Amino acid sequence: MDNKNYIKWIRSKVGHEKIILVFAGGCVFNEKGEILLQKRGDFNKWGFPGGAVELGEAPEDTAVREVKEETGLDVKIDRLIGVYSEPDFVYPNGDTAHSICIAYEMHIIGGALSCDGDESTDLKFFPLKRTPALFCKQHEDLMADIKTHKNHSSTR
Repeated sequence: MDNKNYIKWIRSKVGHEKIILVFAGGCVFNEKGEILLQKRGDFNKWGFPGGAVELGEAPEDTAVREVKEETGLDVKIDRLIGVYSEPDFVYPNGDTAHSICIAYEMHIIGGALSCDGDESTDLKFFPLKRTPALFCKQHEDLMADIKTHKNHSSTR
């Protein structure tokens, strides 16, 4: 089994039954203090960039890799913001999961903003006072923490 196809492999065994999935991603801020969101291809709604932790991969590496794949940006992790859980997540294709998301605060160190047209159908920096509704409770909870500065230390 290829580590990058772990979720496909496990789904071939269990179908749509609930599994535990661990994701890592980030809150990427620009120099104006605006936050980057991606319009997701699977839900057609906004969310933070990130994705599934692969076998043998550290969550920090997942977050950096996924942000690069989904946004074209090279980022550096500043710190852990928090861990968010949604025990009854349902995907558009009917897959169910207990989803755990590890969120990091990040800043841009290179690359160029680019949308892959598949996982990300749009990318945009939003002022924290004018963010759209997000696709899942985990991302909404994370955004609420950022907006209340509960865990947010960025002064950019």
